Amino acid sequence: MMADWTAGWSRQGPEQGDGVLVLSGNDLLTPETGWLHRWETIRSQLTADSEPVYVGSMAGQSVYVTELPDDHRLDAVERMSTREVVLTAEDAPAAMISTALQVHQWWRDHRYCGRCGQPTGFHPAERARWCDHCGIPWYARLAPCVIVVIRRGEQFLLARSSRTRRHFFSLIAGFVEPGESAEQAVAREVMEETGLQVTNVRYRGSQPWPFPHQLMLGYFADYVAGDLVLQEDELAEAGWYVPGDLPPVPPETTIAGRLIRRMEREISGKEAGR
Repeated sequence: MMADWTAGWSRQGPEQGDGVLVLSGNDLLTPETGWLHRWETIRSQLTADSEPVYVGSMAGQSVYVTELPDDHRLDAVERMSTREVVLTAEDAPAAMISTALQVHQWWRDHRYCGRCGQPTGFHPAERARWCDHCGIPWYARLAPCVIVVIRRGEQFLLARSSRTRRHFFSLIAGFVEPGESAEQAVAREVMEETGLQVTNVRYRGSQPWPFPHQLMLGYFADYVAGDLVLQEDELAEAGWYVPGDLPPVPPETTIAGRLIRRMEREISGKEAGR
């Protein structure tokens, strides 16, 4: 099903038979089967703030996203955390859900022009909200964020965030600041959060992350010097680990999980230098 997903844009509203991903707060409201409601089954539940927005097509079906209040009257639905779905649901169409979450967040946050405060509407030709008064578009935001595996000989660094209740050990990550490259952001974030110096920063892949609108840029880097001194408001604990002897880590549906497994293979000689 993932291969059938195509992101897109249209000003046209939903019609009978179209699919709608329904949100309520930070949760998904899913039907008894599948992930999408049919438009004709939910249209009577919409409120003034529930404008459905087109996000693409899946298996030939147009897909929209909308939000319903907590007191909705949909029957036979399951309420699921959007974060848990993206992190752990192996059968979830993650690319579709990720796109829908980001489009919905942008559409809701830019209902008014950030310059003059007037209501915005559809851009005539592209995915943007348009302010007639200022004559400027407001595009969906993307925040570049780096995430890095730090290698020291046959070991690599894993850390547990102080901001989450999950007992995952993951990687050092942070937002790219104005005026710096992604590689500079890697070195800065590592120093700020761990007190370590790194070199040989090399790109390994990316993933959109819809909480709320990051583009995660994945890197490997090599340890140079320094002792672990953790930034306590970011990290609860951290340590050096060897392949085959890891604490709980994110699943491979996430870029963190994929980078960790790839470093394991590289250190073990199964993916050397690639």
